Amino acid sequence: MNRDRRQEDGPRRLSRATGTTLLVLATLGLGACGRDNAAAPQYGVSLGLATERAARIGDLRYDLRFSIPAEPAAPVTGAVTIRFTLTDARRSLVLDFRGDSAGIAEVRANGAAVAATVTSGHIVVPSGALAAGANTVSLRFTSGDEALNRNDEFLYALFVPDRAATAFPSFDQPDLKARYTLALELPAGWNAIGNGAQLSRDSSGAVAVVRFGETEPISTYLFAFAAGRFRTEEAMRDGRALTMLHRETDSAKVARNREAIFDLHAAALRWLEDYTGIPYPFGKFAFLAVPSFQFGGMEHPGAVWYRASSLFLDPSATRNQVLGRASLIAHETAHMWFGDLVTMRWFSDVWMKEVFANFMAAKIVAPSFPDVNHDLRFLLAHHPTAYGVDRTLGANPIRQELENLRQAGSLYGAIIYQKAPIVMRQLERLVGDSVFRDGLREYLGRYRFGNATWPDLIAILDERSPEDLASWSRAWVEQPFRPRIEATWTPEQVRVTQADPRPLRALRWIQPVEVALGYPDTVVRATARLTGEVAAIALPRPDRPLWVLPGSDGLSYGRFMLDSASRRLLPEAIPRFEDPVLRATAWLALWEAVLGGALAPDELLDGILAALQTEPDELVAQHLLGRVSAVYWRYLTDSARRTRAPGLEAALWRGLGRAEAPSRKGAWWSALVSVTLSAEGLARLEQVWSTRKPPPGLPLAEPQYTSLAQALVVRGAANALDILDTEEQRIANPDRLARFRFVRPALSADAAVRDSVFDSFRAVENRRRESWVLDAMSQLAHPLRARHAEGYLTPGLDLLEEIQRTGDIFFPLNWLNTLLDGQQSAAAAEQVDRWLALHPGLPSRLRGKVLQAADDLFRAARILHGWTGGPALEGEN
Repeated sequence: MNRDRRQEDGPRRLSRATGTTLLVLATLGLGACGRDNAAAPQYGVSLGLATERAARIGDLRYDLRFSIPAEPAAPVTGAVTIRFTLTDARRSLVLDFRGDSAGIAEVRANGAAVAATVTSGHIVVPSGALAAGANTVSLRFTSGDEALNRNDEFLYALFVPDRAATAFPSFDQPDLKARYTLALELPAGWNAIGNGAQLSRDSSGAVAVVRFGETEPISTYLFAFAAGRFRTEEAMRDGRALTMLHRETDSAKVARNREAIFDLHAAALRWLEDYTGIPYPFGKFAFLAVPSFQFGGMEHPGAVWYRASSLFLDPSATRNQVLGRASLIAHETAHMWFGDLVTMRWFSDVWMKEVFANFMAAKIVAPSFPDVNHDLRFLLAHHPTAYGVDRTLGANPIRQELENLRQAGSLYGAIIYQKAPIVMRQLERLVGDSVFRDGLREYLGRYRFGNATWPDLIAILDERSPEDLASWSRAWVEQPFRPRIEATWTPEQVRVTQADPRPLRALRWIQPVEVALGYPDTVVRATARLTGEVAAIALPRPDRPLWVLPGSDGLSYGRFMLDSASRRLLPEAIPRFEDPVLRATAWLALWEAVLGGALAPDELLDGILAALQTEPDELVAQHLLGRVSAVYWRYLTDSARRTRAPGLEAALWRGLGRAEAPSRKGAWWSALVSVTLSAEGLARLEQVWSTRKPPPGLPLAEPQYTSLAQALVVRGAANALDILDTEEQRIANPDRLARFRFVRPALSADAAVRDSVFDSFRAVENRRRESWVLDAMSQLAHPLRARHAEGYLTPGLDLLEEIQRTGDIFFPLNWLNTLLDGQQSAAAAEQVDRWLALHPGLPSRLRGKVLQAADDLFRAARILHGWTGGPALEGEN
């Protein structure tokens, strides 16, 4: 039974005895906690507790000290002094702490030891120890490791959304912002980073103490520190010092990426200062490149964390990877204003910080890449992923209710990261660019270093715009799913209709929808403004078009329906379209037709392979190569894959040879490695791996050779052990080597060994390095091992609630996706459907995550095997 469960079992009392504060069991009534009979707090931070504390507490400051040992198994200990004002001292005060309750050595309030109660992940200070006005509470404690991400030579704290309380006693809610001072006691050979500027470093023997200055007011989830054996890079941009810490041992890789990383940060800072009219508000700007970081990035002010591989790109990085790095840096930098300077009051509005970070990132990146079609980039970066959730029965609204912060992690996903920026773009178009910008400036100025809600922002914009933004918000923000949009030609007009996939709601989405009409000699485009069920477009020419494509400008959002003629003719017509956005929207509509059962997967695959021979745009080509892999592994049977493999591999080798830039070659290479199954193709890949001689013009780096080795082994290479032994010897970076050794047993040809790897993930301590776990799971559940991996489905689903409780915010959905991605059989679909039926009490958001992850499996089982079970899916009506 883990520590969190023990703390839920009952209250404990920290009582005063012989001058020392000791931990003893307290005998309390079920409805009381502390001497003033306040209601006992529930586990986690409830909305009620958060509201009550926010009304009482002000002028909050934390003075923290942590002692970090070199050995990861040794505990991290600490001390905190919390200063604050109270408007009402007649009630007890609840702090949050989910660390080691037995490690609380002392609690003092206003200088005196107090008999505090520990219960359900909280420390309750009795009202008799408090006073109206200024108060001080001091504690010594032992931290829990859950959020400290401890490794052999480094650790980094990650407290979003409610995990600060696992490491130190605090008021762990976003609307109790505080100023922090921090001291870290650490091994002498380590260095450190925190939110504030480093003030001093004092060394004595094997130990050093690093002190950081006081921060501006920030939320607990934004407080952060890291310590370890890090290398440091420094640069000046626009008179501002920028600092990067990292553990990359490849000096050439660092040198190749260093200036671009600093330049992209500087460009983002300049753009945001100009757009918002507010100088960067947090003084120091530093960031850490974390090996195998579980997120893309995390926006702690003054101490941003990034996944190292997202910053340090390989020479063959694709165009999407280069743009992705720029977008990631812009995203995290935008958070300094949107999320850090002004923070949501409660995590039901967590989407607000993410939508503005992604929305602003798209604007920020554009000037740095003048040769890129940024409307196309926005379309491909947001619409496919958003549709991937919004088409499922697990779709959620952008803004979600939340009763307790312990469920906050389940709010995250593609709807807030990908759909919400699309919606914000719609809002900007609705009210106008200048109104939108000026409203945001007022919002940031009014709530500076404070907290705000979505209604607060809508109220500001409503005063500046004649539009009914409340009604607009109801359809776009407060409800899930997407409209079903169809365009039909008649001799009198083109009719554009929208329908709610949930007819009883009768929602209407306000948006302009462009329609493309295909004729033998040209493509004609016209726009309708949808406000109700139907909008009409005057005929641009009188003759009947060959095909009709709604949503052709890439800005509108919905399930765009194609008639049978359009589905038949578009694949051949698309390569002739001059506009890459039009090509991309047509391919998206055809993909939706496949998922809805209206177009055969192999027909789409044939069309894509033909189009790839002449596709001039790198972003469109990379998108299509991704679709090749998706169709191949999910929507072809094993026998069909093996029949098509030689021809498909030959086509991809030819495409690789035609590609000119390393980034284009990198995209073709990734697709080739993904789909290769033939003996000849595998021998050719093994030759590349063994000789370290890639195809001409394609520079491959250590991580890509490691991925290639894994691909060969999972495909049953006869010399698999030799490949793994050799690759292990070749890996120079210690962090990548540790990851490889962790994943290696999952590559075993022995099913019993693979089973033991899966079984090890039942223990929370074996799931701490989440990206490693997901890498291993992807090998266990690879489509080539799908039949055996069906045995992991039910136990993997059984772990879901524990994973949600103990893991970071993206881990539950990533776990589900990895568990299910390789499956396509009716037996697998039936197993998941049965598991859902047997768990009616599963929390609704977790049920939604299962339905999101299982959607492709359900569709594949129906398309390929005629499975008739499970729920009715979008596209089947």
